[in-house]
Amino acid sequence: MDRLERLDDTINRVEQILLVTSLSLMILIAFLQIILRNLFVTGLSWGDTLLRNLVLWIGFIGAAIATKEGKHINIDVASRWLPFAGKNLAGRCTHLFSFLICGLLAYAALKFIKHEAQMGNVTLLNIPTWIPATILPVTFGLMTFRFGLHFLKTLSGVGKFGIMDEREKER
Repeated sequence: MDRLERLDDTINRVEQILLVTSLSLMILIAFLQIILRNLFVTGLSWGDTLLRNLVLWIGFIGAAIATKEGKHINIDVASRWLPFAGKNLAGRCTHLFSFLICGLLAYAALKFIKHEAQMGNVTLLNIPTWIPATILPVTFGLMTFRFGLHFLKTLSGVGKFGIMDEREKER
C-alpha cells in the first residue's frame, strides 16, 4: 500500500507541474491573441485550437487531482442521515462504483483514441488529433487507480478515506 501511495504522490507532483505549465501557457497565448487582434489586426491561426485543447487538459488534470484529494463531485445526500457503519458502507460502495465506471470510461477513451488514430485527422500544426485527446484515457486511468486506492483504504481503515477513529465518530 505504501508503494501505491508513493506512486500516487509522484504522479500528483507531475500533474501539478502540468497544470501550472498548461494554465500559464493558456494565459500567455490568450493574452497574446488579444494583443495581436486588437493592435495588429492579426492573430495566431493555431491559437484558438491550442486554447481549446489546453482547457480540456486543465479540466481533466484538475479532475484527477480532485479525485486524489477526495474533492471530486460527490452526491452525498443519503449518507448524511446514515449511522456511522452505514456511512462507511456507502463510502466503500461509492469508491467501488466510481472505480468501475472510471475503468469503463478509460477503456472507452482508449477505443476512441484508437479510432482517431485510424482516421488520420490532424489538428493545429499538423499534429494528429489523437495526440491531444490522450488526456482522456490517461486521466480516466488515473481516476480509476485513485478510486481503487480509496476503496482499498476504506477496506483497511487507513487514512482519510478509511474508517474513522473514535474521536472522529464523536464529531
